[in-house]
Amino acid sequence: MNLLQAIQTYAESLPAKVEEKKGIYCLTFTVAERKTFLSKQKLIYEAKFRVVENEKVIKFTEMLRENSTGMQAGTEFKVESYTIGKGGQREGSIEQQAEFFGKKYDFDFDFKAIRGRMKSLAVENGYDFHYQATSIGL
Repeated sequence: MNLLQAIQTYAESLPAKVEEKKGIYCLTFTVAERKTFLSKQKLIYEAKFRVVENEKVIKFTEMLRENSTGMQAGTEFKVESYTIGKGGQREGSIEQQAEFFGKKYDFDFDFKAIRGRMKSLAVENGYDFHYQATSIGL
């Protein structure tokens, strides 16, 4: 079994889906979901990675993002500052993102386990594993 097949098998066990676009693979799944009257919010884990065959390396990054649909009744006014990434998502380390979203959602998701498993799959298949905080240069 090659590296991509091993990752696909692992993703199916989560359950997550893996899609490829322009050489970058994206592993996504819903971590938590909130439903209220006329609105629905989802917290989604997203890991992006590129397999560089000639260097035998996998470049990996991950983040949490929130999708909302419907009316946001009862929203409150508050001031906070954060940076926005290229795709419009809140930036920061995944630890910071988990802390922020943990105030809003109830979840016991261990993102470090996914990162660790991806690293071990890479090593088992003879690849180096490079983690980076953002997807820039992936």
